[in-house]
Order: sequence, then C-alpha cells, then structure tokens
Amino acid sequence: MLGEINHIEIYVDNLEKTSGFWGWFLGELKYKPFQKWDKGMSYKLGGTYIVFVQVEEKFNNPKYHRKRIGLNHLAFCSDSREFVDEMALKIEKRDIKLLYEDRYRNGYDKNIYAIFFEDPDRIKVELVFCDR
Repeated sequence: MLGEINHIEIYVDNLEKTSGFWGWFLGELKYKPFQKWDKGMSYKLGGTYIVFVQVEEKFNNPKYHRKRIGLNHLAFCSDSREFVDEMALKIEKRDIKLLYEDRYRNGYDKNIYAIFFEDPDRIKVELVFCDR
C-alpha cells in the first residue's frame, strides 16, 4: 500500500467527449463509475481511481500536448496479447486511430506488446501486455 497510486486527476476540454471515450475504455478494463458531479467524474479499479474534471474556460489555452512538460501518456496492463488485439479492433471500430501500429505488435520491439492511441484531448493511452 505504501507508495501505491490513490488517484490521478486530469483536466479535460470537453467532459462529454471525455466521458464517452474513457467510460467505454475503462469499462473494458473493468473500472467502475465511482463519482459524478456537474463538472467531473471518476472511475475506480481496486484502490485506484481516475478523475476527469472540466477545465475552466480561462485555463483552456494552451491546449494539452504530450511533448510539453507534464504527462506524456497513461499505460494500462492487459493480462493477454489476445486482449490487446481485441481492443485494437474495438478501438478501430470506434474510429480511433492507433499510433505506432508498425512497431509494437509485429516484432519491432520484442519486449513490448502494446497498442497506443489518443483520447479526445490527445492524451496518449497505452494498453500493454504485462507478462508478470
């Protein structure tokens, strides 16, 4: 428990779009809705929860970019390569573009079996097979 992440809070441009994206994706990973209020929501798995809050208009610029100082991406574990592949198909069916498709599922890096994509604010998300 010492050092375990309790929660991550992310400010977003459009809470409705964020809800559609993250609600679906985190639901696939067995997260459950945890909290909801007029300017935010959260999803929980075990002792960790992820919070999304509508940014105030006065703080909405500049827009997020993962190559600036701050968060680069969020990575989530999969318990199988098959689940990674299933999620890749589901993501593509939702018209979400996979990033680095040529690298991580066909042998470019034999140590990583993962997919990468972006949320509505272009926060990079990784789903990686965690062979423990």
